[in-house]
Amino acid sequence: MRRVTVVTGSSKGIGRYLAEHYLEKGHYVAGCSRTESGLVHDCYDHFHLDVSDEKAVKAMVARIYQKHKRIDHLLNNAGVSSLNHSLLTPLSTVEKIFSTNLFGCFLFSREVGKIMARNRFGRIVNFSSVAVPLALEGEAVYAASKSAVETLTRILAKELAPSGITCNSIGPSPIPTDLIRNVPEQKITEILARQAIHELGAFEDVAHILDFFLSEKSGKVTGQILYMCGVS
Repeated sequence: MRRVTVVTGSSKGIGRYLAEHYLEKGHYVAGCSRTESGLVHDCYDHFHLDVSDEKAVKAMVARIYQKHKRIDHLLNNAGVSSLNHSLLTPLSTVEKIFSTNLFGCFLFSREVGKIMARNRFGRIVNFSSVAVPLALEGEAVYAASKSAVETLTRILAKELAPSGITCNSIGPSPIPTDLIRNVPEQKITEILARQAIHELGAFEDVAHILDFFLSEKSGKVTGQILYMCGVS
């Protein structure tokens, strides 16, 4: 059976890599982003939307269900960040970060979760960050949004378990993407020094962890937060 996998924030970076990764594994993949995607594949559908737009999210999930009659995996990858001192952060930035990182994650989990429950099977993986356990200065709002994602993950795991759905979270270490492009090199060096493995992460590292979470054999693994590179 060909699995149906939804990847948010799939136009570039980790999301783009994961979309291609699961296409190579033979999945049908549906992706979305606020920008157009250059990914063209017979088994890929792209939706142009903001993940915090409830109406658009509902419409996307409905179209996927109409086409495939199932959704097996949801990877809530879409995320934004802003490096700034708390006293200098405008409310508009706070709203933007929470809208994407938390509200988008909730909306997709809710709508996709309804479909997964019908089929009594599903795997949801939400993206957190090592910024949460490291409590990084300058990332108060970003870390707070990801901390909320972790709490959402743990509670969804309990609520969805009776329907055969697992919900876990991955916290990537810094990976060379647009998300850290504006982070000063000294800041990245400080983060790496606080990891057990003093190296940047790679897309492949994320994919290996997700392969485990998505496996049919991982049905007893739920409510877990896995940070990369030995961060605790």
